[in-house]
Amino acid sequence: MAQTPVIKANLREEFGKGASRRLRRDGRVPGVLYSAGEDNIHFDVDRLEITALVRHDGVNAVLELDIDGEQHLAMVKVIDQNVLTLNIDHIDLLGIKRGEKVVVEVPVTIEGEAAADAVVLQEADVIEIEVEALHIPEEIVVSVEGKEIGDQITAADVTLPEGATLTTDAETLVVNITFEQVDEELEAAAEAAEEGGAEAGAESDEEPAEGEGDSEGGEE
Repeated sequence: MAQTPVIKANLREEFGKGASRRLRRDGRVPGVLYSAGEDNIHFDVDRLEITALVRHDGVNAVLELDIDGEQHLAMVKVIDQNVLTLNIDHIDLLGIKRGEKVVVEVPVTIEGEAAADAVVLQEADVIEIEVEALHIPEEIVVSVEGKEIGDQITAADVTLPEGATLTTDAETLVVNITFEQVDEELEAAAEAAEEGGAEAGAESDEEPAEGEGDSEGGEE
């Protein structure tokens, strides 16, 4: 198992929007560590470090938060991102213990090729599982190799990591193998529009009737 990354943090003594803005301006991200039965710890970390951790280990990343030499085992729980810059504006961490199981949502990834003419629809982007905190998978892979039109994959059909338990409803539809559906009304409207355009073009190409378009008047 890879070593748990360590990220150094500072205790926060100033709070409020103004203090948070100053931290972000200095390249720091404010955060809160929540642990059962303990007081919340307010901290700030380097934005580049915490961003790299999330990008590499995913939204359920586990880390050792080092505050003044004291390490706290924690996992990422909530990330607030700036809607314009996509920078992390705030982060919530959940304190965990080695061997403890946690309930997390894990992204679903589809691999493989279904039968010819089949359309693969991913109905669920994540699956919720209970798993040991230090063995949270980055993703759960679902294979559609050789699946035929009409086949379905539910949460109960998904192969989970060893030691993990499904907490999502077992009947949740994850992948649906279907056929390409054509909106007949929309298709008919498109055909009518094409026919109407063709008729209008044909009328404009017709020669004017005798006497039409003669700008010279007759003799008096």
